[in-house]
Amino acid sequence: MKQTVEPIRSKQQIKQVEEYLAKKSKRNRLLFVLGTNSGLRVSDILNLNVSDVRNKTHIEIKEQKTNKFKKFPINDKLKKLIQEFIKDKEDDEPLFLSQKQKRLDRSQAYRMLNEACKAVGITVNIGTHSMRKSFGYHHYKQFKDVAMLQMIFNHSNPKITLRYIGIEQDEIDNSY
Repeated sequence: MKQTVEPIRSKQQIKQVEEYLAKKSKRNRLLFVLGTNSGLRVSDILNLNVSDVRNKTHIEIKEQKTNKFKKFPINDKLKKLIQEFIKDKEDDEPLFLSQKQKRLDRSQAYRMLNEACKAVGITVNIGTHSMRKSFGYHHYKQFKDVAMLQMIFNHSNPKITLRYIGIEQDEIDNSY
């Protein structure tokens, strides 16, 4: 049975992962912060080009999985990291390049994220989807607005959204 990846439920641990990545690589830090601040799937993040984020207030994409358009604001923290990261890059370049100057792929992102999470002591099952789930988990904890989160994630019903971000299991665990 395939194990479900979990969100990073502690804001402190998210901060620790970001700090760990900041010491290693601006690229990896930006990838993680974008993932945990946007709710995008990693496939959509890795498909971004510099022109998609340069001098923008919003990121607009067509989701690979659903073919639906998505537009969301770039927050101040993300804007600062993006500007610093892309200053010497061309508009037509992929935003996230590998060391071989090819578009970073999902398995490379997975290894980077897993290494960082292990380094800071996160023991739950982590995958690239954990960034998206972490966004959803903390959005729900802050706003308690499952309908908005359902729209952000393009889910068909609120129960799917709650189960997806791990709220359902948390509530079961806390009821014992």
